[in-house]
Amino acid sequence: MVQSMQTPVQVRQEKKHPQWAFLEGKFVPIEDAKISIMTQVVNYGIGAFGGLRGYWNDEKQQLYVFRIQDHLRRMLNSLKLFNNTIAYSAVELQKIIIDLLNREGYHEDVYIRPLVYNATEDITPRLYDVRFDFACFTRPQGNYIELQVRACTSSWRRIEDNVLPSRGKITGGYINSAFAKSEAHWNGYDEAIVLNHDGHVAEGSAMNLFVVRHGKLITPPVSDNILEGITRGSILQLAHDLGIDTVERSIDRTELYIADEVLFCGTGAQVAAVSEIDHRKIGTGKMGPIGLKLQEAYFNIVRGKTSKYADWLTPVYA
Repeated sequence: MVQSMQTPVQVRQEKKHPQWAFLEGKFVPIEDAKISIMTQVVNYGIGAFGGLRGYWNDEKQQLYVFRIQDHLRRMLNSLKLFNNTIAYSAVELQKIIIDLLNREGYHEDVYIRPLVYNATEDITPRLYDVRFDFACFTRPQGNYIELQVRACTSSWRRIEDNVLPSRGKITGGYINSAFAKSEAHWNGYDEAIVLNHDGHVAEGSAMNLFVVRHGKLITPPVSDNILEGITRGSILQLAHDLGIDTVERSIDRTELYIADEVLFCGTGAQVAAVSEIDHRKIGTGKMGPIGLKLQEAYFNIVRGKTSKYADWLTPVYA
């Protein structure tokens, strides 16, 4: 049974760290949100997660969660990949998240991390005769990466869909991201760009990628072992509405070097410019005109300043 929601006015204040989590069917203090080291998610990374943002609009005194149902449906689809279920629907999960945010009472931008995980305590890695559960926490979140970054092509390849499903944010698969991100950091860059098994551009370490060439916005297709990003889909829709030509096709590594613009996008990355790749300046070395147009429109949308896309937002406070 989900505990009742507190009144936002009673709890709303600036937060430097979270105080609550949802675990094993109830809200608990964050320090009590513990999972056993014997669970299969700890030992084998058998789980999937979502990444959502809430954006604070100071003028309206409102916190908006961006495309919450789309994120939750994708996470539940990951359970289909595992051939498993949990006891909550997407609508019920949304209620839990909104309740959790009300308990925290944030007055700032936040990050939301829902997680479905194999809670079975057993040493045999498997997807049958196991129990999956749901957990969630939130935290204040500014920029995950700077809105202008330097990147390198990683020596680590993107995991193929037939090795580990690309269409879910599978917990254990993010060791691939950790290797790529860390290699970039150790080599003096901000971010990594990973190639897929046939050498085409896939994505960043944990974000989708676009290039701009001859006025067209180009992004790899979902068949190139990329995550079917919610923000990626939003940018494609936004570009169409702004009259920007979009193309989904494979991208060669060398196309990055001669692109007019390269952009990262995602829940964490938001809309960020890649100013340099492998020591080569991209375009002018700054956010280009198409990127600026998309970035400005995106931030207006997520903060509730564009009524046309109001259905993408869920207000937290009544």
